[in-house]
Amino acid sequence: MPVTALVSAKSCGVTASALALTLASRRPSLLAECDPAGGTIRAGYLQGQVTAGYGLYHLAAAERTSTDALANAFASHLWPMDGAGHRKLLAGLTDPAQAAALVRTWPALSEVLHVLADEAGYDVLIDAGRLALSSGRLHTTLSPAPLIHQADLVLLVVRGTEQSLTLARHVIDPLCSELEESGTGADALGLLLIEDGPYRAHQVAEALKTPVLAALPWDPDTANYLTSGGRPPRGVGRGPLLRHARTATEQFEAVASRRSIQQQYPPRPVSPHLAGVLRRLDEGRGGSRG
Repeated sequence: MPVTALVSAKSCGVTASALALTLASRRPSLLAECDPAGGTIRAGYLQGQVTAGYGLYHLAAAERTSTDALANAFASHLWPMDGAGHRKLLAGLTDPAQAAALVRTWPALSEVLHVLADEAGYDVLIDAGRLALSSGRLHTTLSPAPLIHQADLVLLVVRGTEQSLTLARHVIDPLCSELEESGTGADALGLLLIEDGPYRAHQVAEALKTPVLAALPWDPDTANYLTSGGRPPRGVGRGPLLRHARTATEQFEAVASRRSIQQQYPPRPVSPHLAGVLRRLDEGRGGSRG
């Protein structure tokens, strides 16, 4: 299954989109909230259920101890988002000042995420937040650059508005260059269109010279629920956003599979330490924290 990183040029619904894709997937799924500007899901969608004792920041100290410690910490800091434990969250930072501590943790975390995708069949979504560039490159502290580099797909989330397209134009070329030089190739980049505004998918693809890999409908009630939590809209699971998100996850898998075949990626070796992640998750599946 693919590891998919979602990014934006400015706030365009990355978190709501990532949540929708995670909740709608037909397979076990994991959302890693890796925006260095801070996470919003624990205070929004989860309404404070997840305390600061869980989440991304705690992986930094574990990684400095050993790979084994990181694998164990990763498994123990996932939060179930459904009763069966098939939807998991690695909650994000509670303070943007914590981002600097993660600079050396990102590569190891990327390896863990790919183990889950490749060996356990998880759909892995990364909320990488707003792109931060410095001298035309991803900022090493303000962007989780290694996660973006190694993702099977990188989705630039855009809306069908003139403002959103204008902002996106400024980041596509440097992002393509970075993925070509340091990532899995410029063809990893695609667009996820939020259908808010007058421009349709073919117009957006033509304007930005980048393929639209999927589109999600403008569904403000569901988007607000995913962003802010509270009482879910009636029939949220059958609503347009989650229905289209389910289709989108299948589209992303197909694109990632084609890329893998075309590029003939060698299998990633799995270390015994990281294989322990799979055992821990299988043991914990179906349980929940009180």
